[in-house]
Amino acid sequence: MLFRRPDPHRALSLALQGGGAHGAFTWGVLDALLEDGRFCFDGLSGSSAGAMNAVAVAHGLARGGNDHARETLARFWSRVGRALPGEVGSAVSAGGSDSSRGVNMMLLWSQWFSPYQFNPLDINPLRSIVEELFDFERIRDASQVRLFVAATHADSGQLRLFSNHDVSADALLASACLPMLHHAIVIDGEPYWDGGYSANPAVFPLIRSCRSDDILLVLLAQRAHAQTARTAEDIRQRTADFGFNSAFLCEMRLLALAREMARGRALLRGNLERRLLASRFHVIDAQPLLSGLDASTRILAHEPFLERLRDAGRESATTWLARSGEGVGRRSTVDMDTMFGTHGRLTAAEG
Repeated sequence: MLFRRPDPHRALSLALQGGGAHGAFTWGVLDALLEDGRFCFDGLSGSSAGAMNAVAVAHGLARGGNDHARETLARFWSRVGRALPGEVGSAVSAGGSDSSRGVNMMLLWSQWFSPYQFNPLDINPLRSIVEELFDFERIRDASQVRLFVAATHADSGQLRLFSNHDVSADALLASACLPMLHHAIVIDGEPYWDGGYSANPAVFPLIRSCRSDDILLVLLAQRAHAQTARTAEDIRQRTADFGFNSAFLCEMRLLALAREMARGRALLRGNLERRLLASRFHVIDAQPLLSGLDASTRILAHEPFLERLRDAGRESATTWLARSGEGVGRRSTVDMDTMFGTHGRLTAAEG
């Protein structure tokens, strides 16, 4: 494959949603974008698995470029897929949607016992993976990509964004800390939970702090359902999903409103209004694939299942590159002002 020098006028910032094991879909998206090579990455914002993907890319790029970033992503997800016993996820690795017996038992325990009870030693396989694979000192000192890792303050619900200068293993683990399964991550004496509760992911720092006017949203969360939940378990899962995605939907709707207001203030536009109006939005959406999977598959980090999601992400990104890649640097390829309507359905941009 011929090396294609990134066009500085085609820089791209990425907003990467969290979703546990479903983040392997984003791995595939990033792998395809890095292999294609036509875009340089400006900012990376992520929560939970999205933050893991963002830091993996930042680490690889700081080490030497796109190939290193692809290698780091592959090593991270391979380690994740081998960290759990082979029995976990065996059902979905074969293409099914039923959880394994061990996962069902863990989910049941989490409803009756806190992690401080059933996991008193706070055993977290992710810690050793993160600490061994990612050179946070190099990322802080040498990364040219702006990082925004979201975590939620466990006592107030406030969003905290860790950026290049203060990103660390603890910050990354805080972004992926599910309070039903793990102890809160304490940083500077303050406890933090999963960033998805306050931003999944945060989009505003990509507008405020990055040079690129193009923002690609890689979406994992399901925003619309074919049927109303009726069983107790379905209702519990549905309300949990809504809570995890509400901050992102609210932010996107506020951005759409702010852009609408900025258009009507031509004589009074400041830097913020100009940045909002200059922003161009693009979307790669995993919903068609992930909507058919049981919610419990988010914690089924089984390597064959992760690879299946990676392949689906690569395919989605390849399709997006063919259909919409030329729009980067020129126009939005989705209409951001209407893409999140009353029912959260995407609307393709015209023209």
